[in-house]
Amino acid sequence: MGDIVTFVPPSVNQSGVFYSVSLNDLVNTYHYWGDDDGDGQGTNGLTATGNLSVNFADKNNLTVSRSDILDPCKAPYEVRLRTSGGSLTTQYGVPNSSTFGRSSLVVYYISPKQAKVCHARPSLYLGSADYFVSNATRDDSRYAGPSSIWNPEKGFLMQSTTPSSYGLNFPTTGADGLYFDLDIGGVDENQLTWSPVTHEGITAAVHRVRPRSGSFSDRQGNNIQYDAWIHDRSQYVTRVTLNGPKANNSQTGSNNPSRLSVPILPQTFELEGRDSSGNVVVKYGFVLQKWFVDRTIEAARRNHSSWCSSLGYRMPQVRDLTNAVKTGSTPVIGAMPSSTGNYYERRIGGGFFSEWGISGFYNIKTTLYWASDVADLFVDSFDGHIENSRSSFYRHGICVTP
Repeated sequence: MGDIVTFVPPSVNQSGVFYSVSLNDLVNTYHYWGDDDGDGQGTNGLTATGNLSVNFADKNNLTVSRSDILDPCKAPYEVRLRTSGGSLTTQYGVPNSSTFGRSSLVVYYISPKQAKVCHARPSLYLGSADYFVSNATRDDSRYAGPSSIWNPEKGFLMQSTTPSSYGLNFPTTGADGLYFDLDIGGVDENQLTWSPVTHEGITAAVHRVRPRSGSFSDRQGNNIQYDAWIHDRSQYVTRVTLNGPKANNSQTGSNNPSRLSVPILPQTFELEGRDSSGNVVVKYGFVLQKWFVDRTIEAARRNHSSWCSSLGYRMPQVRDLTNAVKTGSTPVIGAMPSSTGNYYERRIGGGFFSEWGISGFYNIKTTLYWASDVADLFVDSFDGHIENSRSSFYRHGICVTP
């Protein structure tokens, strides 16, 4: 903001939301005036009353200071110049005074020219700003991650634009069919084109699409609309979809399935948005550390464990799925940094369910999944909480890369 020049001198201190200067100081101290006839020259040649003020605000109407750096994610900025009314009087001249009685305001809008990914938005449930996911399902602020990582209305904040630090960005986990939307500032997203990126049989593809139609039923039978966190469904979104190894119907129903391709991870994915001239104007990078394969059916714990091994994968540990913390007779700690209770907290690297939210939005059953840490332990994909169960009970199974 320091490059924006106004008639309010840069040396003026901020008071509240405004930088203000009296017109008398403006003409006599800062010498911001002129008179072709020379009527105001000399000591006490010109006096003025009134004030001139300026303040700066981002697109969320939050006040910013002159020392702040312009951020495309907070643009457009408003520059508001305000006068209180006043007068100018010179020692000589006919007439020798002029009065401007009404206060006035003029607003200018400023946007930086560089493009930037602001947020990566998977399902915002749980951890959103909406209190109700459905008539029977409530969200809660306890599921939200820290404000430096998670925005309840927009998803995960981009953590790094440096390739060596792409691992700080969402996601670190993936499965076939998962998707998230990029929120990009400083450019018209409709003008960008993207090429798919493939590593180890996993493809990340970017398309401009409308939010999904249709709905699914949660385990209580509640009808929930896909992409329910997107309120304006007429607008296109920049959607990143992951596709990779998955079990087919023959494999999911078999107790001894054929081996599935196993990607060697971690792998870095760098997505490049190009303008109409083919120039790269924005990038988004992330590092996949783990790939998951959903079985889609229920079985006993030992059966799922054997099934994962046959595929060449393993049954996940609690920390692969959630960052919840279970206390009591069988305490268990999930991924780090930990949640504050027995439920997930939306964090990058916090486990599969912690990163992606309610799994039903991605056609992955919202239910109970076996974990391998100790016998009789499962994780709820709805909110990531950890519970005990008899190993002979039938629960869902999901596998992860070894």
